Amino acid sequence: MFVSLLGTLGCLTLPDELRPEESDQLLCVPGGQPPLWKFMDSIGSEGLQQGEEALSCPEEGLPRPSDSSELVQDCLQQFKVTVAQLQQIQASLLGSMEQALRGQASPVPAVRMLPTYVGSTPHGTEQGDFVVLELGATGASLRVLWVTLTGIEGHRVEPRSQEFVIPQDVMLGAGQQLFDFAARCLSEFLDAQPVSKQGLQLGFSFSFPCHQTGLDRSTLISWTKGFRCSGVEGQDVVQLLRDAIQRQGAYNINVVAVVNDTVGTMMGCELGARPCEVGLVVDTGTNVCYMEEARDVAVLDEDRGRVCVSVEWGSFSDDRALGPVLTAFDHTLDHESLNPGAQRFEKMIGGLYLGELVRLVLAHLTRRGVLFRGCPSPALLSQGSVLLEHVAEMEDPSAGAARVHAILQDLGLSPEASDVELVQRVCAAVCTRAAQLCAAALAAVLSRLQHSREQQTLQVAVATGGRVCERHPRFCSILQGTVMLLAPECDVSFIPSADGGGRGVAMVTAVAARLAAHRRLLEETLAPFRLNHDQLAAVQAQMREAMAKGLRGEASSLRMLPTYVRATPDGSERGDFLALDLGGTNFRVLLVRVTTCVQITSQIYSIPESVAQGSGQQLFDHIVDCIVDFQQKQGLSGQSLPLGFTFSFPCKQLGLDQGILLNWTKGFNASDCEGQDVVSLLREAITRRQAVELNVVAIVNDTVGTMMSCGYEDPRCEIGLIVGTGTNACYMEELRNVAGVPGDSGHMCINMEWGAFGDDGSLDTLSTCFDASVDQASINPGKQRFEKMISGMYLGEIVRHILLHLTSLGVLFRGQQTQRLQTRDIFKTKFLSEIESDSLALRQVRAILEDLGLPLTSDDTLMVLEVCQAVSQRAAQLCGAGVAAVAEKIRENRGLEELAVSVGVDGTLYKLHPHFSSLVAATVRELAPHCAVTFLQSEDGSGKGAALVTAVACRLAQSTRV
Repeated sequence: MFVSLLGTLGCLTLPDELRPEESDQLLCVPGGQPPLWKFMDSIGSEGLQQGEEALSCPEEGLPRPSDSSELVQDCLQQFKVTVAQLQQIQASLLGSMEQALRGQASPVPAVRMLPTYVGSTPHGTEQGDFVVLELGATGASLRVLWVTLTGIEGHRVEPRSQEFVIPQDVMLGAGQQLFDFAARCLSEFLDAQPVSKQGLQLGFSFSFPCHQTGLDRSTLISWTKGFRCSGVEGQDVVQLLRDAIQRQGAYNINVVAVVNDTVGTMMGCELGARPCEVGLVVDTGTNVCYMEEARDVAVLDEDRGRVCVSVEWGSFSDDRALGPVLTAFDHTLDHESLNPGAQRFEKMIGGLYLGELVRLVLAHLTRRGVLFRGCPSPALLSQGSVLLEHVAEMEDPSAGAARVHAILQDLGLSPEASDVELVQRVCAAVCTRAAQLCAAALAAVLSRLQHSREQQTLQVAVATGGRVCERHPRFCSILQGTVMLLAPECDVSFIPSADGGGRGVAMVTAVAARLAAHRRLLEETLAPFRLNHDQLAAVQAQMREAMAKGLRGEASSLRMLPTYVRATPDGSERGDFLALDLGGTNFRVLLVRVTTCVQITSQIYSIPESVAQGSGQQLFDHIVDCIVDFQQKQGLSGQSLPLGFTFSFPCKQLGLDQGILLNWTKGFNASDCEGQDVVSLLREAITRRQAVELNVVAIVNDTVGTMMSCGYEDPRCEIGLIVGTGTNACYMEELRNVAGVPGDSGHMCINMEWGAFGDDGSLDTLSTCFDASVDQASINPGKQRFEKMISGMYLGEIVRHILLHLTSLGVLFRGQQTQRLQTRDIFKTKFLSEIESDSLALRQVRAILEDLGLPLTSDDTLMVLEVCQAVSQRAAQLCGAGVAAVAEKIRENRGLEELAVSVGVDGTLYKLHPHFSSLVAATVRELAPHCAVTFLQSEDGSGKGAALVTAVACRLAQSTRV
């Protein structure tokens, strides 16, 4: 299997001497690796001592050439890894990642999956000057940088930096000593720069395992990389740094973010065609980070957006997965390290350990007489003498034998030509395994990304950083090729990070500053849409006042029109009824049979635009033609059934069967209709048709029909509400309060026509500049102000105007205006319902917006979502304030301390929006605490409701005759 891996990947080129022969097929056999005990006797502490015996050069007893070949083969074979073993590591790491993301504590996950609180990647507009303090990225040194970000593509300013060597006693001393040293280095660096001492923003690169609880709060879990400062583990390292800076007292520095070098690597990646959402570091240590869906990170309790997670895979230690690929040399290295048993995966990959692994192998082969004629040097037997730089140079074929010879001589060795060749093979074996293991782990991360994004093919850029990646071209080629083999469904670009520790950390700080600025602008923009209790109570009170004025016949923005519907269904209604429903480009005719249940047969007829905007006679003749066609198809010809006419346009009713059209809406403009009784116009058309008998009993508003439809199911239903393309409400008022209608007892359904509420200026304090823009662009400026803040016809337009404003401020879409967003009505109200749906993942929301041609990022997606939420929430709250006003009016009318009443509701916005109905109900509970209000969704209020109005009218007429 290993042979097939090498043959499949052209980039996995090994020196010829590393290519297994046909006899090496045992690599494919589980358990085929030589037992560890076979090597332990010659690599243990006894074999590594530096006494005279160990340094003597035996002339006798050297192995024969055939024995030497077998020893070399046995030794190098330990570093060979099969595809099956790599897949096992990939699967094991992925399982550990998902276990840790879920917050599952038992068994203890093999990786930590620490959220870094970096929620956004750069989008290219970040700018400003930033200080970066880098600790732990390059071992025993500390780096300070001054980074300038221009926000201009292609224009880059090289950072200024200075490196400080950390003394050994500081690395192993008290924690305060380390942070005081860092603060002194900061001051020394800044003293040499022409900068102000006030208001400096600093990003802190701290490359050790930490538990972050915020972007600027991070607790050290454990030291690694040779550091062991006391009093730091379990402490917030940002606070320790702040305290040290304050003790230094020279500069006013704001530590904005703490970042590990892996996150900095990802953030420092140059913007390209693909999003850079993975950062990989293979340096002294190794780690990876990536952008995870926040909803899948249990410790965050977030359901939107993404967050960068640091996998901390150096600690990965699944014995079942790693056990088969651990060698005797790995065990020895771990035993003699500062942290035995910890960071097992890192010790097989990290640059701090690769040189040591090579040294252990060379020492072992030397002790067995295979290398350097069996003569080790003190340096070869000294821990840490072979560095990563040595391995990189010796492995590099372009370095040549002379360079390898020179490095070995510097170690006090006397190499022969055969020694040079074998040393190169050892370096290649150790580094090849490291690259393959790293690739298996990276493939696990990519598989996780692909799964969470639900993409068939994941296209992503991986930013790489660290000296191993930078100085080992062969390491990178093996890494990339193995990733291709293990994750074929992922299309990955590898991009070397441009100084992730410096520019990347500055970028994290800059992104945090940008997001904070954008957050302020977003909050300022949406603040007028976030209504408090007092504002909603004021709307409720204003509506109560407008209702009272309208009922008295005084000037009011609420018309409060009597509908002459005097009762709701009581369940005794029986008979066959016709219903007509005219309220848009489609017209319905219905046969409604009311028995112990309601049965409906209907047909839809279209109204051509030429008819809707022609003469009134033409329109009503067309309606009668449709009725006659329906009667013929249903076998009703010649029958005179009671008919209810749902006419969903503003009317002033003078009786149950008399309605004066006030004005056309919804694209209708038929002549000679406004100011006329539409029932008379219908009857005249019936007369013209001849031989048709229709008994028009009632003209019904769709809101009233909705109330009556629900009233048949619930006798307490005395309020009707429509929230769809438009909005309106009706309710059962005491007849004594209705001016202009004789009678002091009984009830009367009042059509409020509340869409016009606020046309008198009473809502001006709540109206925004965005509402004004929508109003001015409408066909009826200054009218239907309440409707334009609530209904589905206008909410999408309000959102579009807000998005245009935020784009002009640079908050959205990188400040790039798009022609699509300039197009009126492009942002449909249905998008609000879809975008705010709890069942949609963020990527699905993003797809909806991308279909509109918007060049958005994940940040944009979240902000568009927030805009939609603010607009729809205000609409629902205003609607709720109106319903509360109506419910309170009914309660007070009846002198009740507590009222139980139901509201029949129809309309696509109310029914389809995921949160609108609950927000309305919550607002009613808040503003009308003495009213127990139940909301019932209407089924065909326009058709069934019209028939029930007719049925109730017939019942009342019959009881009057009796």
